[in-house]
Amino acid sequence: MTKILIIEDEEPIRRVLKKILSEENDDFKLFEAEDGKQGINLILEEDYDLILCDIKMPKMDGLEVLETSRNKGVTTPFIMLTGHGNVETAVHAMKNGAYDFIPKPPDLNRLLISVRNAIESKHLIKENVFLKKKIAKKYEIIGNSFKIKEVIEMIDKVAQTQARILITGQNGTGKELVANQIHQKSNRSKSPLIEVNCAAIPSELIESELFGHLKGAFTSAVKDRKGKFEAASGGTLFLDEIGDLSLGAQAKVLRALQENKVQRVGSDKDISVDVRVLAATNKNLKEEITAGRFREDLYHRLAVILIEVPPLAQRTDDIPLLTEHFINQIASKDGMPVKKIDSEAYDLLKQYSWSGNIRELRNVIERLMILGDDPITKKNIVQFAPK
Repeated sequence: MTKILIIEDEEPIRRVLKKILSEENDDFKLFEAEDGKQGINLILEEDYDLILCDIKMPKMDGLEVLETSRNKGVTTPFIMLTGHGNVETAVHAMKNGAYDFIPKPPDLNRLLISVRNAIESKHLIKENVFLKKKIAKKYEIIGNSFKIKEVIEMIDKVAQTQARILITGQNGTGKELVANQIHQKSNRSKSPLIEVNCAAIPSELIESELFGHLKGAFTSAVKDRKGKFEAASGGTLFLDEIGDLSLGAQAKVLRALQENKVQRVGSDKDISVDVRVLAATNKNLKEEITAGRFREDLYHRLAVILIEVPPLAQRTDDIPLLTEHFINQIASKDGMPVKKIDSEAYDLLKQYSWSGNIRELRNVIERLMILGDDPITKKNIVQFAPK
């Protein structure tokens, strides 16, 4: 059901608009208000998919209704209607967040096209909000231990800056969660977060992946292609496993960080980019520098801020919270019943070394959800947890 509110002080016009919309789609549920104040009250009581609002009305005009609604956080599309239209009024309405501005009497085709497009826009906004919430939940950092609170506090301090950050920690500790949280809490959150796993891309292709290439630059380059630096412009680039980057690629990344410019493979033309770079590694980069495998100048460019993600063995107090989170996540994803876990089982889980960290814990919980009893017992832990 699509809910549309008509705010119009002239009853005959309300009647005509209702007739037009009813004939357009019988899924439309129509509401009406005879002045701006009544309209505002209805807007604050109900979530509409579209609002048609006259501009010249008693008590409160349409521009005031629009402005008040936006100040209250209402994102519903407004189509403004007026018999006294001029360019200045239209510009003012659009600047205040109106979706469209239509003179009265409205052209039927234009009105219906605007209505369809505005409703589609509302649905896209809802879907976008839903997806953002889903992503935020996927990358939520779970835990109340002192160690993980330190990480969360550091994220809150640095997220709004433009500082480059090096995230260190063992495999499976959740370095990608930290990178995502920094991006989501930054002023770049409306732009993309682009991730590159430097260890997963063959060394001969990494420069093309990062900087792009021109058609014909190498055998498989059948067309021009943007690199990740260009794709992330305006947003954040996350270079995961940066310690596995070749020395040649390191030199080019260093130049990109110094000059905010890149060159596609096969080109000598500079392309300006505006990118915040976050990097992560499970290696000790200072040891890699000593061994000649990592550039010291690049390290200092990347490590303006250092965030170390603790291994699970240093935050065992978080295991019950993490376990509950994974049980609910797996149950929801696979349509399984939520299982309980007894206190002795929790105690035993805390005693393991967890060399694979949180990733290993999640795998064990999934195994216990499939094969364990309900409630999950100490005996189940002995059977299915790491030896």
